[in-house]
Amino acid sequence: MTILLVVNNPNNWPLHIPGVVVTSARSYLTDPTYSEDRSAKVFNLCRSYSYQSSGYYVSLLAAARGHKPLPDINTIQDLKSQYVTRALSEEMEEQIESAFKHLQSKKFTLSIYFGRNTAKHYDGLSLRLFNLFQAPLLRAQFVKNKSWQLESIRTIAVSDIPESHRKFVVEAATNYFSGRKKRIRKRTAPRFDIAVLYNPEEKEPPSDSKALKKFQKAAEAVGLDFELITRNDMYRLAEFDALFIRETTAVNHHTFRFAQRAAAEGLVVMDDPNSILKCTNKVYLAELLTRYSIPIPKTMIIHKNNVDKIIATLGLPCVLKQPDSSFSLGVTKVESEEDLMQQVNKLLSKSDLVVAQEYLPTSFDWRIGICDRRALYVCRYHMARRHWQVIKRDESGNTSEGGVDTISVGEAPDEVVKTALKAANLIGDGLYGVDLKQIGQKCYVIEVNDNPSIDAGTEDAVLKDAIYREIMGIFLKRIEMRKRGVAQI
Repeated sequence: MTILLVVNNPNNWPLHIPGVVVTSARSYLTDPTYSEDRSAKVFNLCRSYSYQSSGYYVSLLAAARGHKPLPDINTIQDLKSQYVTRALSEEMEEQIESAFKHLQSKKFTLSIYFGRNTAKHYDGLSLRLFNLFQAPLLRAQFVKNKSWQLESIRTIAVSDIPESHRKFVVEAATNYFSGRKKRIRKRTAPRFDIAVLYNPEEKEPPSDSKALKKFQKAAEAVGLDFELITRNDMYRLAEFDALFIRETTAVNHHTFRFAQRAAAEGLVVMDDPNSILKCTNKVYLAELLTRYSIPIPKTMIIHKNNVDKIIATLGLPCVLKQPDSSFSLGVTKVESEEDLMQQVNKLLSKSDLVVAQEYLPTSFDWRIGICDRRALYVCRYHMARRHWQVIKRDESGNTSEGGVDTISVGEAPDEVVKTALKAANLIGDGLYGVDLKQIGQKCYVIEVNDNPSIDAGTEDAVLKDAIYREIMGIFLKRIEMRKRGVAQI
């Protein structure tokens, strides 16, 4: 692999970084040698990335040539967006506050060189910002009002690096590039690489450690190089051909940013950003399923002006759901008018819209696991003992669950599987878990989950190792189609 540092004028380049080629923006844009080098990786260090400038075109053409530039066009646009900056400041609030709580000043400037800062104390924050805004040289401005906030972040030119920092920048760049060379080694087999995003500290992950090992074995069996990555590895996404998310997803969360970044890099992503957006918001799902006449429990979208109509429409008890609830969190059954008003007001203080549904008591929920528009597994998730949900949580946060039994797709009632497929197909062709209740012969979709659970000994109880090979095989098929330029239907 050729590592290219593209700058405005190499004659004025002050840093000597071993093992890299420094070239001018003009040469990169006009010399056919560069367009023919399929192994190059471009680090764009031009002074400006303004629209239609040389720096802008370097990143644009590098993407077209398959050189996977840093920064890419998406990052350049994100750096201009105040909305993105504000959203990230909220998402990173705790980490920002922890990093600067010892400071007495009201402003702080953080210089980020290939994901690092000259003060080791700020390395964690620097790496996270580098993961989100993948540009080699960044400068972030923070201000303190009531709390510390990210005010702005922008790229900087080498000329803006203080003389006292330049030795450190060379060290940071050298370590970064040498690390890339170790990670991007040439192999004859396997042909493609899949990154699996997980959180080793997550208490209720979508796949347990045994299942992840089975996924790895299945990936290697079909010819994929499997590597577990964590939230600190976003800058490495360009090294892979696919991303499989096995960490609980949310929109205001790094998992969504990973999916967005991977999709922008051209990776096969499961689950993709659109699926995360659609599945993690119950207001959207209620509207979508109603529009396409998929049966759901009687449902109301609650706002501050129709709270008084809930009891007349749904009766009591009924179920309230915050739009982005998951794993039974944010879902409440209310049995009295007093409790209803208290819980509705609590949820409306966080979201302008809330979902309310009639309560349908059943002894278990169906879960249909679907991937690539086909049902792979069917589970019955039984309610926790003396509780109305699959998961019961006490005031201390401890959980207990009902039992699970897995049956073959052929054993499940046809109406259950058909209804689940109709619902999932409205979302996309990724990996989904459709939850349904069955009352007599009628089925009701409760929700469509992206990133559903696949644990060893539970969801794989019928297909065993074949379920892991099936999913990895779908990844392989999609990677091959993308490499051939075949549009996916």
